Amino acid sequence: MKTTMLIRPYREADEAEVVALWRECAMLRWSDPRKDIARKLRVNGDWFLVGEVGGRVAATCMVGYEGHRGWINLLAVAPRYQRNGLGRLLMDEAERILRGVGCAKINLQVRETNRQVIAFYERLGFVVDPVASMGKRLEQD
Repeated sequence: MKTTMLIRPYREADEAEVVALWRECAMLRWSDPRKDIARKLRVNGDWFLVGEVGGRVAATCMVGYEGHRGWINLLAVAPRYQRNGLGRLLMDEAERILRGVGCAKINLQVRETNRQVIAFYERLGFVVDPVASMGKRLEQD
């Protein structure tokens, strides 16, 4: 059966459901999710996408762009809805947003051990770039 999802910007009332979704998807590792949400809302807050199924948060995607590259962060789909095309729908919307501002390339990061998610992005046309991903924490959450 096809699942119908409404894609909309994040609302303050979504916080608990979003955090629970990220927890369910094992995405809470390095930072405080409430701080991540607050930081995103300060920069293109309307680009924090929520996928709603039956009035409940079922998926999320943070879309970013700094004028050079687009970024996808915290794409999550509740396990009970995975493999129903919801992740693809969120990525289609993210791509639409980024194309609309003239973005030429989308970047994202996936743990190299997460073969299932890497395969998902490969099906969407993403390739592994020959680069080293580097990071530096400016805040300790």
